[in-house]
Amino acid sequence: MSAPTIDVVTVQTFADAKDAYRQKELRQALYDDGEVIMADVLVNLHGTEHRNRRRVENRSFRRDTFELYERELFPAVTEQTLAPYLRAGSVDLVHLGHELMLNLAALTAGVDRPQETAEETGRLYDYTMLFIEGATLAHSTLDKDERRVAIFAALEEWDREFLTPSIARRRAAIAQLAAGEIAEADLPKDVLTTLLRSEGELDLPHEVIRREVAFLLLAGAHTSATAFVRSIDHILSWVEAHPEDQPKVVGDRLFVQRCIHETVRLNPSSPVGQRWALADVTLKSGLHVPKGGKLVIDLAAVNRDPEVFGPTAEAFDPYRELPPGVGPFGLSFGGGMHVCIGQDLAGGVVPAEDVDPNVHLYGLVAGAVQRLFNAGVRRDPANPPQRDAATARPYWGTYPVLLGPAD
Repeated sequence: MSAPTIDVVTVQTFADAKDAYRQKELRQALYDDGEVIMADVLVNLHGTEHRNRRRVENRSFRRDTFELYERELFPAVTEQTLAPYLRAGSVDLVHLGHELMLNLAALTAGVDRPQETAEETGRLYDYTMLFIEGATLAHSTLDKDERRVAIFAALEEWDREFLTPSIARRRAAIAQLAAGEIAEADLPKDVLTTLLRSEGELDLPHEVIRREVAFLLLAGAHTSATAFVRSIDHILSWVEAHPEDQPKVVGDRLFVQRCIHETVRLNPSSPVGQRWALADVTLKSGLHVPKGGKLVIDLAAVNRDPEVFGPTAEAFDPYRELPPGVGPFGLSFGGGMHVCIGQDLAGGVVPAEDVDPNVHLYGLVAGAVQRLFNAGVRRDPANPPQRDAATARPYWGTYPVLLGPAD
């Protein structure tokens, strides 16, 4: 017997997409093939379950925490990660981006590396790359069933090596806090700690906590890493055409942040959003999605809608002027109930006209990208970048660059 036909409706305008993200009867559908990692994680929840977990995890995504990461923790991580590549004078941006953002994601998710060795970080990196593959299986060009088996095995190994010991350390610290032996400020500021302290509210089994932390690890490492590589690629091309902006790339972080936002607009981490219709849904434009149908949000088209982003919407332009109420990154961070929880941490706060550069949050990607340009990053003419052939998503597979003064 043939499978039932599913109605698929695609939206390609900014207005329709923004309206769709606000519809409570449209449920996440993007990660159905990636349940080995994505089952029951925050981004896949709906309704009351989603609201309750989001309320808890929001406690880990506050401005004071972002300031700590952006001004103290991440600059030190960046220097430590970059140091061997500065000595070598070259690096693959794809590898560097994932290594750099993995260090951040481990901090925010709550995954410890007590040995503090390169080998230990390398193992965590390998696990994370498999988790990324698991979350994006819908776009894989490999045998999906075989990959699910391998990814689940890696998830269990990672749990034994990294997650279970991290949980034990946090439970011990939480017990010390309850006994008055340590202060609130002494607890780790990460999502794992927040989840463990909220067990009375959420009652999450270990398997769900495992997937949630793995997802936070992969999301923090992957989305920021791809934005990091793509931003450097766009800025290199922009400066070639506009050499007068070279001083801004190394000295004006607001300009770099605008470049990050424009990159994210043109290159959303996922080129589409997908939603299942739990009931008949009709958008303001009259577009109808029947119950049981799938809505596909073509983010590549939505973020290039000329009605919103102008006649040059296809082009990279950090000076782009936007209508009121439109984010410079388009809808790449989603919208409605599922807007990205780490948006301000990665991309920073959208600057107001009277922004004070001394207190503004630029986002961790802008800081890392500007550090690379201060290190003299430039394309390696002998090794051109290559796309990733293992996925249908438009990712770079390798992006070799040179660092240090040009000859």
